[in-house]
Amino acid sequence: QGYEGLVEGGENIKQANWLSVSNIIQLGGTVIGSARCKAFTTRAGRLRAARNLVEHGITNLCVIGGDGSLTGADIFRSEWGGLLDELVQDGQISEEVARENCRLNIVGLVGSIDNDFCGTDMTIGTDSALHRIMEVIDAITTTAQSHQRTFVLEVMGRHCGYLALVSGLASGADWLFIPESPPEDGWEDLMCERLGE
Repeated sequence: QGYEGLVEGGENIKQANWLSVSNIIQLGGTVIGSARCKAFTTRAGRLRAARNLVEHGITNLCVIGGDGSLTGADIFRSEWGGLLDELVQDGQISEEVARENCRLNIVGLVGSIDNDFCGTDMTIGTDSALHRIMEVIDAITTTAQSHQRTFVLEVMGRHCGYLALVSGLASGADWLFIPESPPEDGWEDLMCERLGE
């Protein structure tokens, strides 16, 4: 469950094996569970996460996520030594255990369907998001033509219009809104004229 699993510990931290990861390659990345974690944004939450990692002898993390996840990873890395010191002072771990786990190695991978990270052609999740969008467009296009109706489709992307732009180009959309290029005054009339054509 992402950072939530790190903070909660227990059954949330378990070794992946052949059986647990079999037959999931075609599923979205959230099949392993992920969520925003308010507790991890606090030092107390990160202290619990550190305790759970040390308990399992984990000193390597691979964090796949967007801005929040990777910022959290950087903060966690920078605090690691202090968190271990605090766990020793509180008597939750011994100095020997702290020495054995003194280094936390983190690999950060950009997992954002928005494709809004500089220096990469496509971030993890973008391709599968585009694939899903195109499946939906293919499914509703026949209905739209059959009923001679206009359909409005909203896609994810928050402040980045990449998914909207690429899926709009691929599907031959008649009108498109993206955050990077807000519509000019009078867009309503232009859109109606286009749809009328």
